[in-house]
Amino acid sequence: MHIADGILAVEIVLVADAASIGALYLFGKKIDTDDIPKMGLMAAALFVASLVYFPVAGTSMHLGLYGLAGILLGWLSFPVVFLALLFQSLLFQHGGLLSTGINALNMGAGALLAYGVWSLKGLPEWLRAFTGGFLGIFFAAILMAGEFHLSGYGKGFFYVLAGYAVVAAIEGGLTVFIIGFLRKVKPAILNN
Repeated sequence: MHIADGILAVEIVLVADAASIGALYLFGKKIDTDDIPKMGLMAAALFVASLVYFPVAGTSMHLGLYGLAGILLGWLSFPVVFLALLFQSLLFQHGGLLSTGINALNMGAGALLAYGVWSLKGLPEWLRAFTGGFLGIFFAAILMAGEFHLSGYGKGFFYVLAGYAVVAAIEGGLTVFIIGFLRKVKPAILNN
């Protein structure tokens, strides 16, 4: 899912970098010192989750936990996603330094969408958790496929969405499990 440097047009990537910096500023203003430990733990979880690959549809994919980040952190999930992606780029060349902005926009949008779903209090908690976890990664995959299509790579990346649907379903189930666990041991963490 990480878009590497040199794949998309430089103009698109630079606009995405500027938008990411703007989002970092906007959402970063909302950080309270009490939020920093939770943000650090979530950034570490995102970072580690991206290092565990498993085979899906002839390729390898990994969990992102973007939906979980959105549920637990709300608006603060965007800076956490950005930071995790920046470190992945610097340490393991997942994505690229120049393309960190577009990757953060894609995956951060998934986290923010999950936060929006989680905020729909009229739905059962397990359904909000599953949908948030599912959309957290699947929406990012849709954005990535659209960007590749708009950049002239054709429609082939839309077929990759079938593999991401499997990963998204796994992530949705994992999110339900984690939210259920947190509801039992530390329910206050779920009230952002």
